[in-house]
Amino acid sequence: MTSSTESSPARPSGSAGGAAPGGDTTPAARLSATILNSLVSAASLEEQLSPWAELKSPGSPDPVGSVRWFRGGADRDIDSVVAISLVVPAFGLDSHMVFAFGASDSPLPHFTLDSVQAGGGYAFHLDLIPRVDLAVNPAYADGVFTPLTGAFARASEIPGLTPAAISPRQRSVMSPWMLVHRADEAALGAITPIAEHYLEHWLALTRAFPAESAAEAKEGDGPARDRKLREALFSREIDPVWSQVDRLLGTAGTDRLRHLLITGAPDEVVQA
Repeated sequence: MTSSTESSPARPSGSAGGAAPGGDTTPAARLSATILNSLVSAASLEEQLSPWAELKSPGSPDPVGSVRWFRGGADRDIDSVVAISLVVPAFGLDSHMVFAFGASDSPLPHFTLDSVQAGGGYAFHLDLIPRVDLAVNPAYADGVFTPLTGAFARASEIPGLTPAAISPRQRSVMSPWMLVHRADEAALGAITPIAEHYLEHWLALTRAFPAESAAEAKEGDGPARDRKLREALFSREIDPVWSQVDRLLGTAGTDRLRHLLITGAPDEVVQA
């Protein structure tokens, strides 16, 4: 997960979001829940049992988050959806991530949304991650990403957003249509329609992927490239967020989450 927020990842509880002390849903959780619930419903995803109904910290008996894992239908080229939340009120942390992965042999970009409250403010990261080099695949760039340009531009008109600081190396694994900002509460709420537009476009791609874009994508080694892409997306060396997750979950727990995100399946599956 990209450290868009300069903090950490995500968790859904109940439907798809987290809760603040007292049971009230938080702004960061609401944004995540809106997108995850729409995604699960529209794509008819099936939730799978996993080892992570609760995430535990080695230093505390109390849960610090949770994971939800869904498998997609082959008719839509969706491999899996992972929703991770870390919610630690004592640290002021309320962090939620939704990641929807296209199949390894599909040209479908990966969809991602992070929404975080930490340090007294909010931040989010929203993107469709390309499966090919956009510079030498213009039909893919035009068919898959150009339809996002209007929504991308509208985000710049929302008051209360400021660019988040992420490294050029992190940006290199994302798309030029990535939105990654700090936000006040009103701005985080105002980004919801933008996130919904990105998701609706991604879902449209799952139903009917542009033929010219798909033809360009077939020229490369899709599964091998995708494995390398996902290793880069969730690399400790590239994304400093994982060192923060280590402090909550320990190195072994963090690496199990990274394995889930890289491969689309946990290293341990709970039997029904």
